[in-house]
Amino acid sequence: MSRRNKMVALNRYYKITKFYDFLKSTAIKGGATIAVFVVLFIIVDYFFLDTKAIFASLVNNYSRETILIIFYISETILGLLPPEIFIAWSSKMSHPWLYLTGLATLSYLGGITAYYLGKVTFLIPAVQNYIENKIAVHIKNLRKWGSIFVVVGAMLPLPHSIVSFACGLIKYNFKHYLLWALFRFLRFYIYALVIFSVI
Repeated sequence: MSRRNKMVALNRYYKITKFYDFLKSTAIKGGATIAVFVVLFIIVDYFFLDTKAIFASLVNNYSRETILIIFYISETILGLLPPEIFIAWSSKMSHPWLYLTGLATLSYLGGITAYYLGKVTFLIPAVQNYIENKIAVHIKNLRKWGSIFVVVGAMLPLPHSIVSFACGLIKYNFKHYLLWALFRFLRFYIYALVIFSVI
């Protein structure tokens, strides 16, 4: 099959499986998430709290190591805390882009940890069945769309850790996972361009 025919077939497959609808919906949610975060931040800063003082307090009262460990744990276990908070925190550091890169790296490593947790869970049938039911939609989408779903999980506001966990659970190719999850870095830089400009 020629390259062009492969692209046509792939495009048809994505249409049939409603990938483009899913991507559009997720992208809208992603844009809305960052817009809401920025608007709320501006409103809170203008009318209620001195956010600069809050971030200064975080910088002064908590060690960098503590905040980075909390972030890593969050990025490993279900994405408990929004990365935007930590991106905003990094903007107040002496070298914002360096700290941002550190956050992106920890997020990437947290995804790898989640992948291995999924792999370990695969060895415990009762736990595997329970978790498969809980994240069935993500597993279904991962099986349908493969690497492109890993990219979407890395870039858009799907919980990156859950997508990574699902990859481990179904034994998705680890080398492919490592490659496509690198888009996590791009996500952090894009969000930082917006957040740094308003904070």
